[in-house]
Amino acid sequence: MMNQVQAFLEFFPFPIILTNSDGRIEYKNQVFSSLLIEETNQDSLKELFDTWEDHGNQTVYVTLNQCPFLLMYQSITVESHEKWLYVLLDGSQFQRLQQKMRDLDNLNRELDAIIDNSYDAIYITDREGTALRTNSAIERITGIPNHYYIGKNVQYLIARGFLKESITLKVVEQKKTVSQIQENYAGQETLLTGSPIFDENGEVEKVIINIRDLSELNKLNQELKKALDLNDQYRRELEKLQTKTRQDPDMIVESKRMLDIYDMADRIADFDATLLILGETGVGKDVLVRHIYRASNRHEKGEFIKINCGAIPHDLLESELFGYEAGAFTGANRTGKPGMFELAHKGVLFLDEVGELPLALQVKLLRVLQEKQIQRIGATKPKNVDVRLIAATNRNLKEMVQKGEFREDLYYRLNVIPISIPPLRERRQDILPLVQYFLKKFNEKYHISKEFDRGLKEFLYHYPWPGNVRELSNMVERLILTVPAQTLTAEDLPFEYQKREEVPVHCTGGMTLKEAAEIAEREILALALQKYDSTYKMAEELGTSQSTIVRKLQKYNL
Repeated sequence: MMNQVQAFLEFFPFPIILTNSDGRIEYKNQVFSSLLIEETNQDSLKELFDTWEDHGNQTVYVTLNQCPFLLMYQSITVESHEKWLYVLLDGSQFQRLQQKMRDLDNLNRELDAIIDNSYDAIYITDREGTALRTNSAIERITGIPNHYYIGKNVQYLIARGFLKESITLKVVEQKKTVSQIQENYAGQETLLTGSPIFDENGEVEKVIINIRDLSELNKLNQELKKALDLNDQYRRELEKLQTKTRQDPDMIVESKRMLDIYDMADRIADFDATLLILGETGVGKDVLVRHIYRASNRHEKGEFIKINCGAIPHDLLESELFGYEAGAFTGANRTGKPGMFELAHKGVLFLDEVGELPLALQVKLLRVLQEKQIQRIGATKPKNVDVRLIAATNRNLKEMVQKGEFREDLYYRLNVIPISIPPLRERRQDILPLVQYFLKKFNEKYHISKEFDRGLKEFLYHYPWPGNVRELSNMVERLILTVPAQTLTAEDLPFEYQKREEVPVHCTGGMTLKEAAEIAEREILALALQKYDSTYKMAEELGTSQSTIVRKLQKYNL
């Protein structure tokens, strides 16, 4: 009987082993023997293989010579004895399946970790709205333990007041992603986004809902806005610091008096009080006003507009300041024209030489300062303007008030914060830095390279400069353009600047009365020029008009 069984097993094309009930090998067919590298007398089935993994269901995963196999076994009876029949099958497919299962387990663990560690709450339901899974974040957002949701339908949660409405049913109905904002059970604003998962028939099988706490995002957004506002404030403050005296490219200041003036200018830059800048011609009133504008908040909001009240004919000055409507007068622009006050809206209007303003316009200017409104020529309605006014003059407005040449009420309106800039001769520490600044500026402008020797610098330092900074700038430019030498000396100065001794006027037999009078007149003008601050003061002391003084100074090159 046993021989017949063995002969029968040789007919199968599979590797087959027959063992007794104790697992001892009784027979191996030729197909199995061919798998062995060398024939062995091993009679234990388990010891015949490299590895042995029993997976139940009469299936064992084994390896033989590092090759995977599945060992399927079945109990049979031979001659009243229980035997075990083992069939060896290719195990590579099973091995790949095992690897896929391990990969799938790893992937499931990763997905579980991702879901559980998501900052947003994740809520998964079937198509009827029954919760299948949630993560721990849902408890933080809603205040309800995540296990409470499992197995409960959204309709039940709505009835209990845990949800306002179901987004699951909307996703199933619309078959697309749906988002909505609603308050949760804890009263927090949340963003719910439901996304469908389709089956093979294109029907919604599950719905994944993402719940995001908007209250925290809103708080972060508010904090970000505060940080941006603070950053903007710091930026503005930094820009203000960069306009300080020593960082402003137009500021060449060394003397304490000027440093104090610019320090005060920085302190009052953001206050809209009216400023009155006083000082001789050429001391730098315009430069100070521009510095105040750059250091103020108005630098970002409006323009800097300057108008010289003494340079525009009086009959045109009103239209320049206040503008006019279309057809207001003959020759007017057909569309009208805005005035300087309108152009300076939100910014700064600089009225230079305000002492030259006619009395009629002084009344209008006073009304603008009081009412913050202007009215164009030919207009019927006033217009509101937001302008900071800064005025400047080289004249003595207080004396003009006493003489009736300037309105007293306007004077006090302008004289809220007076700033008097000293003449250059009273702040000699600024002279040589200014000389160096102008020398560098004009060398770069004209693409030359000239320098001043020590003697010339000493002369420039001690000279009274009746024309102040403007005269100094013109002198430096004149010297480097007219003198061919590389190094300039005091001997290169123009004739009127040359040092000379004052000698009494002697009449000679060959001198006419007119020539003697001109010599005396020149000497008197030269002395007055050094003594008085302005041509107006010279005219007053010498008993003549200001225009005569200007003409005589030009005649004698003074």
